[in-house]
Amino acid sequence: MKVRTSLAFYLLAIFLLAAMPAGAAYTQTAQPQSQTNSGPAQSQVQTPQTQPQPDQPQPPAGEGAGGVPETIISPKEAKELFRSVDEILQFASHDTDLPIKHRVKRKLAKRDQVQAYVEKSMKDDKDAKRLERSSEVLKKFGLIPRDFELSKFLVAMLREQVAGYYDVKTKTVNLLNWLDVEQQKPVLAHELTHALQDQSFGIEKWVKGSRQDADNKNDTPSPDDIETDEETSARQAVIEGQAMVVLLDYSLAPAGKSLLTAPQVVEALKEGMLVGTADTPAFRDAPIFLKEELTFPYRYGLDFTAALLQAGGKELAYAGAFKNPPRTSREIMEPQTYLAHEKLEPIKMIDMAKDFADYDPFDIGAMGEFDVDVLVEQYAGAKEAASIYPAWRGGYYFAGKRRLDRPTNPTSDRKPEAGHPIALLYVSRWATPAKAAEFAAVYAKSLATRYKRQRELDNDGKIEEDAPPVESWRTLRGRHAWLTEEGVVVIEVRGDEALISESLDDATTKRVEADFWPVEKSSVAKQ
Repeated sequence: MKVRTSLAFYLLAIFLLAAMPAGAAYTQTAQPQSQTNSGPAQSQVQTPQTQPQPDQPQPPAGEGAGGVPETIISPKEAKELFRSVDEILQFASHDTDLPIKHRVKRKLAKRDQVQAYVEKSMKDDKDAKRLERSSEVLKKFGLIPRDFELSKFLVAMLREQVAGYYDVKTKTVNLLNWLDVEQQKPVLAHELTHALQDQSFGIEKWVKGSRQDADNKNDTPSPDDIETDEETSARQAVIEGQAMVVLLDYSLAPAGKSLLTAPQVVEALKEGMLVGTADTPAFRDAPIFLKEELTFPYRYGLDFTAALLQAGGKELAYAGAFKNPPRTSREIMEPQTYLAHEKLEPIKMIDMAKDFADYDPFDIGAMGEFDVDVLVEQYAGAKEAASIYPAWRGGYYFAGKRRLDRPTNPTSDRKPEAGHPIALLYVSRWATPAKAAEFAAVYAKSLATRYKRQRELDNDGKIEEDAPPVESWRTLRGRHAWLTEEGVVVIEVRGDEALISESLDDATTKRVEADFWPVEKSSVAKQ
C-alpha cells in the first residue's frame, strides 16, 4: 500500500526504540567481540587506511518526550561512544562480509535536531503529497480514524522513538545525547550496517528501485505505482532486516552466541516491537495498522535475512539480497517463495484512464500480502489473518475523486458534507475460490465498522429489509451491494478473483466489471 512506500522514505535508515524491548539484557550490556571470545580478528576485517581521532562532542541539555527533563550523557561518555564507532564498524563488516570502503562520519544529536531532520524531510513537496494521499486512502479502508492526522503523528512518534539514524545524504551516523552509552552501542551496530550497505550499494537510490525513474516525472498517480509500492517496501525490509541481524549478533557476541544459535531472542525482540510504554505515548496509542506498518521492515526483514543466512550464508543474506532484491511483501513474509524464485501470474490490469473517465486519480497502489494480513487482522483477528493472507496472489486499488462538474452519486441517501467522497476500487486474486470467498466475507463485515449506515440492496437496487447480517457470513460469493452514507459498496467474487467498489457511480462500477471480467463467467448464487 502507498503508505508503506511513503513511510519508507521518511524512515530510511532510522532505527526505532520500538525495535528494542525495554529491559532486554542482551541489548544493554553488549560489547564488541574480542579476539579471545571468537570475535573477528583484525586481519579478517578490511579497515580504513587511517584511523582519525574522534570529534570532541559537547552534549547540550535537553528534554524528553512531553517536555520532561532527561539525562544527558557526559562529554567523557560521548568520547567513549565516538571511539566505539570504528570498533563496531569492523564488527559489522565481519558479520556481513560487506567491506569498509571509507571512514564513517559521526555526530552527536539532541532531540530537537532529530525532530528538525524529520520535519525537513516531510517538507519535500512530493513526499508530503504522497503521505496526504496515503492518509486519505487509509481512512477510506477504515485502517486509521477519519480524524487522524498522520503527518503530526509521525513527527511526535519519531521524536519519542528514534534511537539512532544514519543520514544517507551526509553519510553520517547520528548518535543521541539522551541515551545511555551502552544502550547505544547495539544501535550503532544497526546504523553502521546501513553505512556499509550505503558504501557498497548506495541505499538511497537502491531502495527506490524502479521508482527512481518515476520520481523524475510528475507526481500524478499512475498504474506504475502498483509495482513500485511493493518493490520499495520489500527493499526497505532488506535494509532494516540485515541491520537487525547485526544488532543481535553484536549483542549476543559476549555470550558466544548469534542470531542463528539463539532463536528465542529473536522472538522476544519481535514481540517487543509492537508494545508501547508510558514513555512512548504516540506509538503506544497508535492504530494497530500503523504499529504493524512501522515495524514491518524490522520484524519481517529480520526473519527474511535469517532465512537467507540459513539457506546460503552471508553472501546470499547480505550482498546477494542487494544484487537480487525481493519484489513483494510476500517474498519478505514467506522467504521460501523468494528462495524458490516463485513467479506469480500478473493480475489483470484494467484500463484506468478509460474506466474512470469521470474521475481524477487521487491514489493508485498495490495491496500486497502484508496489507491483506493487517486488514484481515483488524476486522477478524490474527488467527483468521494467518489463514487468509498466504493465499494472496495479487491485488491493487484505485482511489479517485469525481470531477466537480459531475452530480453527486444519486444512489447515496445523503449528500456528502464536503464535496464528493473518495471513490475506491480494489481488485484481488487468491490461490483458490474458497479463499477469495473468505476474504470477501471479512471485507463485508468491515462495513459495519467503517460506515454509520449500511443496508444491503437486492438485484433491483432496492433495500432488502430482511437481509441476513453479514456478521454471520463465513464466505461471500457472487455479487452483493450495500447502500451507505457515502454511496454504494459492491463486493463481487467470481472464482478466485474479487472486485470491490466503494462510492463509485453505477455506470463506472459496471464498466470496471466488464473490463476486469471481459468474458462472462457463470454466476454463483448469493450465500
